[in-house]
Amino acid sequence: MNKFTIQLILLIVALLLAVPNPSSAQSDYLCGDANNDEAVNLLDILYTITFVYRDGPEPVLVSAANVNNDNAINLLDILALVDNIYGQGQELICGPITAPLSYPIVDTDQDECYDTQDEITPPASGSAFYGQDAQYVGNQPSYTDHGDSTVTDNITGLMWAKSPDMDGDGDIDAADKKTYDQAVAGAECYNLAGYDDWRLPTIKELYSLIIFSGVDPSGYEGTSTDGLIPFIDTDYFDFAYGDTDAGERIIDAQYASSNMYVDAELLFGVNFADGRIKGYGLTMPFGGGEKTFFVQYVRGVTDYGINDFTDNGNSTITDHATGLMWTQFDSDSAMTWEDALSYAENLECAGHSDWRLPNVKELQSIVDYTRSPGTTNSAAIDPLLNCTSITNEGGQTDYPFYWSATTHANWSAVAGGFASYVCFGRALGYMEGAWRDVHGAGAQRSDPKAGDPDDYPYGHGPQGDAIRIFNHVRCVRDID
Repeated sequence: MNKFTIQLILLIVALLLAVPNPSSAQSDYLCGDANNDEAVNLLDILYTITFVYRDGPEPVLVSAANVNNDNAINLLDILALVDNIYGQGQELICGPITAPLSYPIVDTDQDECYDTQDEITPPASGSAFYGQDAQYVGNQPSYTDHGDSTVTDNITGLMWAKSPDMDGDGDIDAADKKTYDQAVAGAECYNLAGYDDWRLPTIKELYSLIIFSGVDPSGYEGTSTDGLIPFIDTDYFDFAYGDTDAGERIIDAQYASSNMYVDAELLFGVNFADGRIKGYGLTMPFGGGEKTFFVQYVRGVTDYGINDFTDNGNSTITDHATGLMWTQFDSDSAMTWEDALSYAENLECAGHSDWRLPNVKELQSIVDYTRSPGTTNSAAIDPLLNCTSITNEGGQTDYPFYWSATTHANWSAVAGGFASYVCFGRALGYMEGAWRDVHGAGAQRSDPKAGDPDDYPYGHGPQGDAIRIFNHVRCVRDID
């Protein structure tokens, strides 16, 4: 046994005998002092090695061992310690290790800026239209295609079926669609890539897949879909527009979720053709039997979409599941999209001045689909978050639409004329001579960014969607 081996054994013995003293741990710690002996040396290297590879004791202050500040303790920290002590003197930069978010919001992928009509150069801070979606970067969409007809979302951890081709004939058309009951029942016997625990996704799981680099084809009267851009990443997921050969519209690409609206026989779904959430009737609105939907089954984590709110006692609410902080109270008055951006950018609340208008996926994350004006006499949101009461177009006590920072790009010459909003009250439409809750509280639709709502006395579109133009604002910021 050579001298070096003996020294190494003695050092390991010393390490094992050197039990750290938790009571001496201070918040003002020495970066790299994994064993908490107030020095950074070989013992800390050995201590970290035994923790990482030999199930040794955890560092008393985990932050002190996270010497490269990458939110983990692993081989990279060991190498950094070695270099710091014996090599080039790499600087140690410690930081806390935080638990991963249970409900990380996948970014919208919108990278273009718009005014009330057109695409524009990204505006500077303090100028008109600053603060829109493309100017704040979140968790960028990231997927892994496993080559077995499944795709994992690397942000949410959810595994998805790659295609809604339910009949397995290699194309996606009306024959692949299912009624709601068929979609629910089909998950029980669905087997793909060796997994049999597939399920119909919740509306929040399904909405995690939407991206707003898509272009809404609403109003398009052509038959070719060449050049149209859907609201889902077709580099990873198979997609088809509505089957016009079967009498469908191009926009008939509604995907089923597991969420029924609590106040009507409406199934919430995501339309990846036109970029919206709506509550859909289970029968066709103008006759023709049961409505059918595309189905994209999911498996894996089961707590995605569940909020974890804390009232901070200072007019702000933190959602620990998403890592976002929200203003407890809204703007109290409605405004145009341009003014909404300015309002958020200039807000100071609870000592913070970095508030912004949320993107539409962030905004949808705080919808509570168990609540509605008609069943809980409230907005579709956790009671910790206050919503201003309004009187809607039908004369009912209701709750507002809320602007997002996300433009709802359209195929027409006025590409940037609409922005997305989320309904926290009834999603009204004018049908059969009356205002009705046609899409349900929790729907996501779009409104003109500017104009006069009086120009739309009976709403807009086939179901007479209420056009308000002046919507409310709730601001958000990232947790420090």
